[in-house]
Amino acid sequence: MMTNWINSLNYIDGCWLPAKSGDELESRNPADTRKLVATFPRSAPADVDAAVEAARRAYRTWRLVPAPARAEFIYRVGELLLQYKEELAQLMSQEMGKPIAEARGDVQEGVDCAFYYAGEGRRLFGQTTTSEMPNKFAMSVRMPIGVCALITPWNFPVAIPCWKALPALVCGNTIILKPAEDTPACATFLIEIFDKAGLPPGVVNLIHGVGAEVGKALVEHRGIDLVSFTGSSQVGAEVGAICGQTHKRVCLELGGKNAQIVMEDADLELALEGAIWGAFGTTGQRCTATSRLILHRDIKDKFTAMLLERTSKLRLGAGIELDTDIGPLVNSNQLKRVSNYLEIARSEGAEVLIGGEVAKDGELQHGYFFKPTILNNVSPQMRVAREEIFGPVVALIEVGEFEEAIAILNDTPYGLSSSVYTRDINRAFIAMRDIEAGITYINGPTIGAEVHLPFGGVKQTGNGHREAGSAALDVFTEWKSVYVDFSGRLQRAQIDNH
Repeated sequence: MMTNWINSLNYIDGCWLPAKSGDELESRNPADTRKLVATFPRSAPADVDAAVEAARRAYRTWRLVPAPARAEFIYRVGELLLQYKEELAQLMSQEMGKPIAEARGDVQEGVDCAFYYAGEGRRLFGQTTTSEMPNKFAMSVRMPIGVCALITPWNFPVAIPCWKALPALVCGNTIILKPAEDTPACATFLIEIFDKAGLPPGVVNLIHGVGAEVGKALVEHRGIDLVSFTGSSQVGAEVGAICGQTHKRVCLELGGKNAQIVMEDADLELALEGAIWGAFGTTGQRCTATSRLILHRDIKDKFTAMLLERTSKLRLGAGIELDTDIGPLVNSNQLKRVSNYLEIARSEGAEVLIGGEVAKDGELQHGYFFKPTILNNVSPQMRVAREEIFGPVVALIEVGEFEEAIAILNDTPYGLSSSVYTRDINRAFIAMRDIEAGITYINGPTIGAEVHLPFGGVKQTGNGHREAGSAALDVFTEWKSVYVDFSGRLQRAQIDNH
């Protein structure tokens, strides 16, 4: 495996290549920007053309490989991810900043995904059904779509590419991965694993570069049949518009403004564990992060005191350090974004109970650290209660009734994940029915999805597709209906039998 992460390259048609222009960018450790993690190509449309040409050529033969045989490659990817789990997690922690335990979990999600979709190679089921005509057979089958552009974010630099690549490949498509500029080394390591698994040249390709340049070129390219994009709702809308104009299939996994409801009958210690993990895990840089805590007035003061005590003990530091609870934000833009939202919160009248500022103590001054923050006296109409912050910031909202809590939870443009802590079984089932979200947890935090269940949301969180589970097969396949008429005569459905 590659050990020198100072020179990541594109991977096109089975070859590791620099950008045709020779231009390069840098990836630096967000916990200490003095440390260079990797250089990587600043690709251009000419590099995209080469990758698309390779993927289209490989598609002609890859789609004909039996699905169980394709699945054997996917299984090997899972075995290799297990083999290199620690090495990849260590790299991820340094390049993206998340604590090492979370980085290991990120890689393990890729492992789980690989083994799950390896099984799907023998379960790409269609349907057989009766025909309304005599001596006629009817069935439906799944067909691959073609060349898939996978545009992925930096917060889960192994898990999310695996969510997309593995079902795409087992369905018979070829892929071009465009990773985030902040995690090129992780993407390079991952694609090296695919290469080591023996996938034929051109089936898997990697293009580094700036999203507005190479990502845009991929989305607009006539040789791309499907775009799977994870990122902000604003950029997702632009991607969806371009794909609509060019008649590409598109799967969008976008933002969230997730809430955890804590009712007066909840197990407060359990709810506290969920709130801390949901709000501050991955430094709040998850689309499923808990950015709102909707608290019943009877327990709000007590729960707030518990939350403050636990938050005050969280340790900021480099993710690679074992005693770190919260790592850095990924880059300077994210640090500015979170800082700007704190200014907005104060201007709207929210009270900062703890945190609320950039951390600059000691070694933290060399990274993008923001103190874990709790906002009080937040109303549902405030921007900090409605817009995605993507940082270690949680807003407290007080309610008096369960129905009010559900209404406030639903009152955002997003609908990804949700959580309710209660011992009342009736409330639990009402929440499952009435919450407008793609994911609902009862007595669990808003983060922690499992790979065999559908992942995605409603409203501005996406365009209706789901990632993970068998639902992902509907993204990466087309349905074909097949009729076999063995009557020996013309039979006209809806005409001759009525």
